[in-house]
Amino acid sequence: MRVGLHALGIGDGARPEVIRAVAMAAEVHGFARLWCGEHVVLVDAPASRYPYSLDGRIAVPADADWLDPMLALSFAAAVTSRIELATGILLLPEHNPIMVAKQAATLDVLSAGRFSLGVGVGWSAEEFAALGVPFAGRGRRTEEYLAAMRTLWSEDPASFTGEFTRFDAIRVNPKPVRGGRLPVVIGGNSDAALRRAVMLADGWYGFNVPAADVPARISVLADECARHGRALDELTVAVALSDGTPEHVPALGAAGVTELVVVSAAPPTPRAAATWVTDLARTWIPRAQ
Repeated sequence: MRVGLHALGIGDGARPEVIRAVAMAAEVHGFARLWCGEHVVLVDAPASRYPYSLDGRIAVPADADWLDPMLALSFAAAVTSRIELATGILLLPEHNPIMVAKQAATLDVLSAGRFSLGVGVGWSAEEFAALGVPFAGRGRRTEEYLAAMRTLWSEDPASFTGEFTRFDAIRVNPKPVRGGRLPVVIGGNSDAALRRAVMLADGWYGFNVPAADVPARISVLADECARHGRALDELTVAVALSDGTPEHVPALGAAGVTELVVVSAAPPTPRAAATWVTDLARTWIPRAQ
């Protein structure tokens, strides 16, 4: 089992000197992938329920620095050469799919093929309203945007006609480095997210999942694979635990997890950040291997 690190882009983890220290130390000490999440907008008192905590509230303060994940990962790519990079996750229906296709392919080129695009449908109605995007239908919008983006990545010129986006004989370059395809991961813990991962993507990212719930979630994923003619081992299965300890690692591997993602907040200085990454690696990676 691989071990990833979800620690960049928020609070102290938004400081360039800390990003540099975390990324370089994570590569040296054997982390497989750096994950970076997204919110364009936060509000002080949201009515929308956050789906990844028991109390329905996001732990990040509304006034915290939160970097654009594509830009943050581009910075991390520039100071590393081997470690993989992934958005975990980018809220795809909030964006123009042509722009996201361009940005994702650009990051893939700049990182020499180390980038995976993790996407989800979003949960904050307030965020969608601020951006002028309908909250209703965001699942259908996500699915269509992915189809349009794959067309842009693989065809030149490219044409597409859908409910939410259309273009005719356009050229969007560069292309991803792996033969016109870029790995896509679907984030979210719901049955709908698992179904989209099987139908549309190369992997699933479960976030803040209780360790006891992981086998049941992967069972749903396996059922969806059987329903849609896919094998479970075709998918990467990345999971960040809400209550994880190293003692959970053997059971996670037995359940089918291929990447355990450690989620933590980086300390404020480069030296402390490097030591912190070293300690995390010593705690988690030997158990996973």
